[in-house]
Amino acid sequence: MIYIDIFVYSLILFLILKSIMIIPERQSWVIQRLGKFSRISQPGLKFKIPFIEIIASKENLRIQQLDVDVETKTLDNVFVILKISVQYRIVDSKVYEAFYELDDPHAQIASYIFDEVRAEVPKLGLDDVFAKKDNIALAVRDNITTQMDKYGYKIVKTLITDINPDELVKASMNKINAATRDKEAAFQEAEGEKIRIVKRAEAEADSKRLSGEGIAQQRLEIVRGFKESVEDFQKALQEVDPQEIMQFVLMTQYFDTLTSIGANENNNTIMVPHSPGGMKDFQQQIIEGTFVGRELSKNKPQKK
Repeated sequence: MIYIDIFVYSLILFLILKSIMIIPERQSWVIQRLGKFSRISQPGLKFKIPFIEIIASKENLRIQQLDVDVETKTLDNVFVILKISVQYRIVDSKVYEAFYELDDPHAQIASYIFDEVRAEVPKLGLDDVFAKKDNIALAVRDNITTQMDKYGYKIVKTLITDINPDELVKASMNKINAATRDKEAAFQEAEGEKIRIVKRAEAEADSKRLSGEGIAQQRLEIVRGFKESVEDFQKALQEVDPQEIMQFVLMTQYFDTLTSIGANENNNTIMVPHSPGGMKDFQQQIIEGTFVGRELSKNKPQKK
């Protein structure tokens, strides 16, 4: 009798435990009664009839992710592999459709992804696929959302996380990129050389201009010095001929020039006749030059 009581109590406890359901948050359980849909149980403490009602499915209502690799061809006939990540969830009010309408939701969502990607990518060249991947992802999401909504699935976001062309295509793209960068580097280097040449030419022009101004100023000062020397000689020696004064000044300038040449370390060797006879010839040339200049001044017609 005691064994019967223990058996009965154990059976009752077992039935109670089998009837209790503790459903976690963000889950909905599909309950069937004798193979037929009965209800959708929401989170919390719930009960079912043991052996008559069963848990057909525990549907996860949180956002899930499905990763799909899609191989397709671009507009310029390049085969690429796109890794598509689709984030989706079951709509709270459509748990029945999500469980009963689709037999393999992951495979069927992947099929829609394949179809949409292979419809969008062939419209674009390879470069545009990289540049407009967000537009492709948005178009795929919008089109899949329309298809999957009636089955109880909401597409939250679609991401293109990777684009892999063929290795030969990658190598060619890298070469093109390297060549473009080399071209840009050569252009910038040429621009820099151009600027250096222009700046050197400007510096040389400024140098020559300043040198010319210096020479002109130097000659002006020499002429002014000659004038002052002649005037000083005339004041000191009233009987001295101006021609003799000019000869003396020119000889003095000659010796100053020799001193300047000798003091410059960078000058090459200059052969100058400096014997007494040579000096006499040089003086005679100065006298003749002065005489010719004076005669020309006398014979020059006067302006009326």
